[in-house]
Amino acid sequence: MNLRIPGPTPCPEPVLKAMSKQMINHRGPEFKGILERTAERLKHFFQTRNDVFVLTCSGTGGMEAAIVNTLSPGDGVLATTNGAFGDRFAEIVEAFGAKVQRLQFEWGKPVEPEAVQKALQADPSIKAVLITHNETSTGITNDLAAIASVVKRAGKLVIVDAISSLGSLDLQSDAWGCDVVVTGSQKGFMSPPGLAMVSFGDQAWAAHKQAKMPRYNWDFTKYKSFQARWETPWTPAVTGVYALNTAMDMMMKEGLPQIFARHARVASVAREGVQSLGLSLFGDLNYASNVITAVRATDGLDPKKLLAVLETEYDVIVAGGQSKLDGKIFRIGHLGWVNEKDIEDLIKVLKVALPKAGYKKV
Repeated sequence: MNLRIPGPTPCPEPVLKAMSKQMINHRGPEFKGILERTAERLKHFFQTRNDVFVLTCSGTGGMEAAIVNTLSPGDGVLATTNGAFGDRFAEIVEAFGAKVQRLQFEWGKPVEPEAVQKALQADPSIKAVLITHNETSTGITNDLAAIASVVKRAGKLVIVDAISSLGSLDLQSDAWGCDVVVTGSQKGFMSPPGLAMVSFGDQAWAAHKQAKMPRYNWDFTKYKSFQARWETPWTPAVTGVYALNTAMDMMMKEGLPQIFARHARVASVAREGVQSLGLSLFGDLNYASNVITAVRATDGLDPKKLLAVLETEYDVIVAGGQSKLDGKIFRIGHLGWVNEKDIEDLIKVLKVALPKAGYKKV
């Protein structure tokens, strides 16, 4: 199967093999050593010196943990949204009683740093800004460095959803002033779903001392206390940690600059490939993501039929549109364990599958 969705992504054989290892005592010395190695090496990928915690949950659980550890009910929060996952971040903080101001941008357009600056100037009560680094629903990567710079100049917390970006795209947590950064195991880290990883900086800890949103499972005071002796407060997903550790072996060997360059090359193959078929890309190409390509459904193309044809006839899986883009686009994921040939092969399949889904240009 050629799995080309934005997550979960394919897992290399060594990662799958690592998960077949027998269980060990999660409070014993062997697992402590594995957790220490995993957490410390994650700092390299987050490009941070801050604390990094490994949580047993989806990325959404990590987003919730970021919120409840830094904010209180009634706090002013600016939620930047230009897609489905920016909306999800806003919904999470609303569920916990924060006073949320949504700064919305057209889907397919980037979050504008100047608009963030104006919103912060207009409302000094805002305590934190939520930013989705890479919006997989639209194939847009926001300029996190520029946005975070505006937020830090205003003295506010920068809380980042980097679930689909970290490990594939450059994200300099410390240099860019990101206070909390959340990612997941099932995207650029080439591992199965089940782990969220969160970096937590000094200003986040200062906010944590005042935060009053209810928390128990996600309480980072507990995580920090247990991590001091390289344990987790609760039973971790042991096999997931095995897998993540093995995946990072492979990623460390390749090197971060090389990983970023590979994703840029693969994205170029994807964008050029779909355009060679007469298809048009969705969104502002100046901010086109290097981990996912969103393609417009035009010229008679039924994207839902295309997904069905690809899966049943060619064993290829791509993603459809989400929410307001349902039935209007399809999306090709190219992150994690992927190379140019994977996408070249997909383009060849698309060429023969598109007419079967009503497309009239091929």
